[in-house]
Amino acid sequence: MQTFLRGRDMITTQEWTKEEIDTIMDVAFELKRNRALGLPHAHLRDKVLAMLFFFSSTRTRASFEAGMAQLGGHAQFIDSKTTQVAHGDTAKEIGEILGRYNDGIAIRHCDWGVGNQYMRWVAEASRTPVLNMQCDLYHPHQILADLQTIIEKKGDPRGKTITVSWAYASSYSKPQSVPNSLILLMTRYGMNVRLVHPPEFKLKTEFLDQAKINAKKHHGSFEIMDDFDAGVSGTDIWYAKSWGPMLTTTDPAEDKRITDQYKNWIADEQRLAKAKPDAIYMHPLPADRNVEVTDGVLDGPNSVVFDQAENRLHAQKAVMALTMS
Repeated sequence: MQTFLRGRDMITTQEWTKEEIDTIMDVAFELKRNRALGLPHAHLRDKVLAMLFFFSSTRTRASFEAGMAQLGGHAQFIDSKTTQVAHGDTAKEIGEILGRYNDGIAIRHCDWGVGNQYMRWVAEASRTPVLNMQCDLYHPHQILADLQTIIEKKGDPRGKTITVSWAYASSYSKPQSVPNSLILLMTRYGMNVRLVHPPEFKLKTEFLDQAKINAKKHHGSFEIMDDFDAGVSGTDIWYAKSWGPMLTTTDPAEDKRITDQYKNWIADEQRLAKAKPDAIYMHPLPADRNVEVTDGVLDGPNSVVFDQAENRLHAQKAVMALTMS
């Protein structure tokens, strides 16, 4: 176990060692038990987390705010559109100033080609840790909650097969941060990772290469597939969600034309039946119901989406307690 992680940024899990991530898991499970037993765990008494949102949220805002309160601190909500961030404050100024006012800065900025770079600039200027609440490239706290959920439901992840598949959604072109983060972290836990998507929805080569290296090092596997049904066949964990074709086009009209070709890529009961009988279905929410995934799958006995959502609270509290204490 790593015992000194104070001041560390959490922008991507790929920048943390596996031993450090194991420590996060240990603390997350401990904090979850403490909350279940009603035991106080105010490790961040009098600490304040600035939460800067460029992109709206339900679970992320609610879980970070609740987590800080349960740890004895306070979460300060800042909306980019209703502050000077929208027309004046630079990333350097945000890092310098909020880093002096607060004990940590959490940022959610998902604009393609902008979000991650903005966080890096803030982190360079801040004297306190920067926590990524989701950017265009990574969603580390979601993926830590996913890992915690997999361990709870499936035990040792090594040797288990996880299918990370694209699915159709009509609401908007969603970031690629979840699939990127999934293939990077789950390959480090010795899992057999299948990335399944239509050809236009590829991920960045640098992440694919890192996933291959991770899989080799940790005795798992990494495979890219374009057959939805084959990708689900015999899997232990089915993580089906939508993301945009950003590497193919950034034009909204072309994006919609491409995406609408694959309306049959829906996570439904027929496809779930191809997975192992005890397979679990995962999704970070919100889902496009009966478009991206059917009610029967999302609310069915194989779904663990609400346990996933709960674990956002515990995993994030672990990161905050370790980096901000």
